[in-house]
Amino acid sequence: MNKYLGNKPALALFLLPALLLYSVILIYPVLQTVLRSFYDWDGLSTASFSGLANYRELFSDPLLATSLKNGLLFAVVLAVFQIGLGTILALVCANPKIRGRKLLKTAYFIPVVLSVTVVCQLWIAMYDPTNGLVNKLFELLHIPYRQNWLTSPTQSIIAIAFVNAWQFMGYQFSLLYAGVKAVPEDYFEAATIDGCGKWRAHLHVTLPLMRETFKFCFTIAITSGIGAFVQMLIMTNGGPGTTNYTLTFMIYRYAFMESNYGYACAVSVLLVMISLAATLVINKVFDRGQNV
Repeated sequence: MNKYLGNKPALALFLLPALLLYSVILIYPVLQTVLRSFYDWDGLSTASFSGLANYRELFSDPLLATSLKNGLLFAVVLAVFQIGLGTILALVCANPKIRGRKLLKTAYFIPVVLSVTVVCQLWIAMYDPTNGLVNKLFELLHIPYRQNWLTSPTQSIIAIAFVNAWQFMGYQFSLLYAGVKAVPEDYFEAATIDGCGKWRAHLHVTLPLMRETFKFCFTIAITSGIGAFVQMLIMTNGGPGTTNYTLTFMIYRYAFMESNYGYACAVSVLLVMISLAATLVINKVFDRGQNV
């Protein structure tokens, strides 16, 4: 094996097809988007070079602040709900003494296989201010808290983020459950023998050893929140007004509704840069904790 691994020309020859495919599928479109962001282009006619005009316009666009705030809020909801609750459920389901574990694991994953459109229509009905299940539940509990969930400028983004978090919690749960099961049971048993309760042993043994799993889950949650789009489009079309816009919704609006592709490319570049920065910060935070 070492003989073949030491043959660099042969390795380069085998890697070349994969590198070419990766370049064509990923790197070339990204470079094209960066290039187009410096042009004034409607997508059909000849593009004209405009320098940094699209970026200057972008950073003075009032939709940018709204989109960044919504993306951050969306990401926080996903992280708290999917990773926080998913971790608790994973620890519970990993306990062999819990009855019905297989049923619970299946139930958590069912929403993932449903169509996004179906899930959004389901929750639109549940959020209905008059006959929706959510407000009816508050009534049954004698809590005077009726809301227009999808028309409220302040609550609709959280309501939509919850739908995304609910539907795709199964993905995060699967990763977290695999992370829990990957922790050697000997460590957990040693902690309990030393006097730790189960939850304290999970806190000091299981969770720290799931560092790489958490890093991956946070990366998925944060980047998914920053780039959220489909749920906004289906449930509120970005409204009321423009209160539920995200960066991805800005790209959709400027590219396909206003035919301003150059400007949409500038927003796309900003979205990629923010996602990369978030990924680097997450890696830095978890790697720094590993060295302590």
